[in-house]
Amino acid sequence: MQVKVYNTKAAEVGTLELNDNVFGCDYNEPLIHQAVVTYLANQRQGTKSALTRTEVRGGGIKPWRQKGTGRARQGSIRAPQWIKGGVVFAPKPRDFSKKLNKKMRAQAFRSAISYKVQNSELVVVDEIKLAQPKTKLVAEILKNFKFEHRTLLLVTGDSTDVVRAGANIEKLTVTEATLANVYELVSNTNVIATKEAIKKIEEAYSL
Repeated sequence: MQVKVYNTKAAEVGTLELNDNVFGCDYNEPLIHQAVVTYLANQRQGTKSALTRTEVRGGGIKPWRQKGTGRARQGSIRAPQWIKGGVVFAPKPRDFSKKLNKKMRAQAFRSAISYKVQNSELVVVDEIKLAQPKTKLVAEILKNFKFEHRTLLLVTGDSTDVVRAGANIEKLTVTEATLANVYELVSNTNVIATKEAIKKIEEAYSL
């Protein structure tokens, strides 16, 4: 499988042969869904907490006698229906993390990036070099490819300057090849990857 290679001015400068074991896999939607759910679950901190009626301070005495007052019977001023009372089924800290086997995670990534290739949503750039790590320079590159109004994932080989420069652009996610994941692939319409990034992805995910 071959794809066209462009420079940062969106001019074609050659072709690149892709590894079919990585970029030519079948689309496996259930596996991709499982990988995305696992990723999102692992992003949750699970630190929310509230007090139940047994944990709220006070309320140890019955506020008034059971009968004869004309008011509804009450046993504690820390019951849930009272102001400053406890919370019914109060949320407590918990671990939301899920586990996905290494081979399943790798196959989900291969399936997701192959889908991008099959639908012409992957653009390969020979290299991205910035004179300075400035947002304006990255924005000009995206403008050359006419990607201004699309959600876009930019995958670099190992360039902290590009990551810093693209961090403040709306609808753009910038990541390094070794950190790219399935969620970023499926949540963005198009993917721009450098030749160096493609090489690192093939080294990491080739069968």
